[in-house]
Amino acid sequence: MERDQDSCGTQLIDGNGVFNVEGLDNFSKITKLSQCGLSYAIVAIMGPQSSGKSTLLNHLFQTNFREMDAIRGRSQTTKGIWMAKCVGIEPFTIAMDLEGTDGRERGEDDTAFEKQSALFALAVADIVLINMWCHDIGREQAANKPLLKTVFQAMMRLFSPRKTTLLFVIRDKTRTPLEYLEPILREDIQKIWATVTKPEAHKSTPLSEFFNVEVTALSSYEEKEEQFEREVAELRQRFFHSISPGGLAGDRQGVVPASGFSFSAQQIWKIIKENKDLDLPAHKVMVATVRCEEIANEKLRYLSSDQGWLALEEAVQAGPVSGFGKKLSSILEFYLSEYENEAIYFDEGVRNAKQQQLESRALDVVHHAYVTMLGHLRSKALESFKTRLEQSLHKGEGFAASVRACAQSCMVEFDKGCEDASIRQANWDASKVREKLHRDIEAHAASVRSTMLTEMIAKYEKQLTDMLSGPVEALFEAGENDAWTSIRKLLKRETEVAVSEFSTAVASFELDKPTIDTMVQNLREYGRNVVEKKAREEAGKVLIRMKDRFTTIFNHDNDSMPRVWTGKEDIRAITKDARSASLKILSTLAAIRLDEKSDDIENVLFSSLSDGTVSVPSSKDRSIGASSDSLASSTWKEVSPKATLLTPVQCKSLWRQFKAETEYSVTQAISAQEAHKRSNNWLPPPWAIVAMVVLGFNEFMVLLRNPLYLLVLFVVYLLSKALWVQMDITGEFRNGALPGILSISSRLLPTVMNLLRRLAEEAQGRPTPEAPMQQSFSFQNNRNQTQLNPTSSTIPESSVSSSCMSSTDSEYSSPNLMHRRSTKISEEEFS
Repeated sequence: MERDQDSCGTQLIDGNGVFNVEGLDNFSKITKLSQCGLSYAIVAIMGPQSSGKSTLLNHLFQTNFREMDAIRGRSQTTKGIWMAKCVGIEPFTIAMDLEGTDGRERGEDDTAFEKQSALFALAVADIVLINMWCHDIGREQAANKPLLKTVFQAMMRLFSPRKTTLLFVIRDKTRTPLEYLEPILREDIQKIWATVTKPEAHKSTPLSEFFNVEVTALSSYEEKEEQFEREVAELRQRFFHSISPGGLAGDRQGVVPASGFSFSAQQIWKIIKENKDLDLPAHKVMVATVRCEEIANEKLRYLSSDQGWLALEEAVQAGPVSGFGKKLSSILEFYLSEYENEAIYFDEGVRNAKQQQLESRALDVVHHAYVTMLGHLRSKALESFKTRLEQSLHKGEGFAASVRACAQSCMVEFDKGCEDASIRQANWDASKVREKLHRDIEAHAASVRSTMLTEMIAKYEKQLTDMLSGPVEALFEAGENDAWTSIRKLLKRETEVAVSEFSTAVASFELDKPTIDTMVQNLREYGRNVVEKKAREEAGKVLIRMKDRFTTIFNHDNDSMPRVWTGKEDIRAITKDARSASLKILSTLAAIRLDEKSDDIENVLFSSLSDGTVSVPSSKDRSIGASSDSLASSTWKEVSPKATLLTPVQCKSLWRQFKAETEYSVTQAISAQEAHKRSNNWLPPPWAIVAMVVLGFNEFMVLLRNPLYLLVLFVVYLLSKALWVQMDITGEFRNGALPGILSISSRLLPTVMNLLRRLAEEAQGRPTPEAPMQQSFSFQNNRNQTQLNPTSSTIPESSVSSSCMSSTDSEYSSPNLMHRRSTKISEEEFS
């Protein structure tokens, strides 16, 4: 009979009991056993040596097991355990040929391998063929009884054994019908079962709980080959769909999935070789654990190297990926379903546990990508919030309302992104990332609010500064009696305006009332500080203000016209008024008066300084005691040190300096008055004029009687007039009679000679040069102008030096004083 090459026979266990792991793995790959799941069956055959087991399998399943050569005699053909794929049988069926029992090669005492192989067959096979001779049925010492006893004893070593089908194949049947042989065989089987030592749990357990017993008979292969072939063909049909309900192995239990068969067989043989009892349920769990672990590791490895996952991971590193959760869920679903398909036939508890572990480990692999995705969503939502808030504020919408609206929309956007990124296999909570986003939004909103409030406060502080600094400075400069009253009104008015506008503007921030009250109070204090700061600045310039006020009043009349010191002015009264006004400024700037508290600073200053008697006390005055000096103190009564701008001692020192620096103006005015008086008194006294008229009457009459004398007098008059103008007689006598006479006497002769020379040149018809004359007249005119300006009279240098003016004091000189000094310098340059 032709054999099919697809049987792929291989030795599973050799004669020495060594398990062929590599051969079994190759067998599984070639035959694709691991893809069968539970749709496979294993048929094992046991029987005496040389009973035709291999021949039966080859004819029954078209395998290629080695058969005994009858010509060479009866000997051991199959050593160990061989296996091959049954050709043309559905489902996938494996035929397992066991070494024959009762062989002479192993001897009578070497039954260990027989028991081990029998136990292995019962633990692995779904159907066990018991090959026996027909003539052995009914015999007490026949070869089938040791075999059956070995099978039953091996069965007792299986904890909770699965139900195996025992198919007794009666070889070389005789004329005795099977109907008579089967009861005898079953009776023998029951006797053997009863004699087998069983554990307490199975003392009364019937054989049917462990085995399904089937019996069939075949004719002799050597004598009736054709009939044997027909009977084998009929028996072959019983192996089709053997694992289906009603089939030969329809009642099998605890089947190991095909993908775990190799490992299961290895472990079973290992336990049998170690002569340990085989706990099939525990073994089933162990096989399931190992195989499910292997399948899970394999799927996890494939997931880690999956191109779709790697591309998705790379993409999510760069930014948010649309449909991230759907794509990742699809990848995970594929590998989890692959695991489930391969591990579906293993123990359910182990399978589910390993599936959960696989799912957990797979989620660990992709979790960092999910976290990265959430980070992108959070960053995107935060940036969106910043942009929307900026746009909303740019449109002029309220801050708090804008923050709420923008935050709500961004959180909704983030929630949608999280929903899109969620994975079906995981119940990951994005609440922590959401809380962080919420905190980031609050932090940014707080930062923007702080910046806006700072800018707003700075705006209104600048407004207060602009509205207060200039007017306050002007009020201090004016030095009126009600300066501080006006300043208080101004401060209150401008502060209320700024506070009102600020309260309206800050309402959109929806701050709590204590915070707003604090900010308003700070704004009020800022306005007060502006006034106080300006007051301190003005107090530092009080000496300049006092000198300017003194100069303004001293050098201008009531109509604000410059004074001309003609000698009619009361310089003492004018000086007193000017100093009183300056003292008024000093008293105004001595302390801050924003609290409407009355003080006695002005009265103290006027009583102590207005009489002009402030000076260094003499030794006699010191003996009286310092208590008599009201300004010998560093504090004012009823004025706090914080509100003090100028202490009494400082006021006293400033007044002394002020008087020293304004003394020059008073001296200059007095000198101008005296010079004006001298310039208007150059004529003789009236009594001298009367005496001249009385005593010169005769000479006057002589002139009237002789007209030639009148002509001579007229010429003398013209010459005198020319000399008068040429020499500026009036200007020479302005500084006194003696200086005038000396000056005229030194210039008389040159002037007369110059005048005569010019007359001679005109008489000869020569042109007269105009430059010297014009220069002379220009010089005379300058001198005349200088003499006519009483405020620019020349003061001796000794007078200037006596005024104790220092380089520092020049900073406090008034503009009029500087003008007068420049005028003096100009005169010195022309003289």
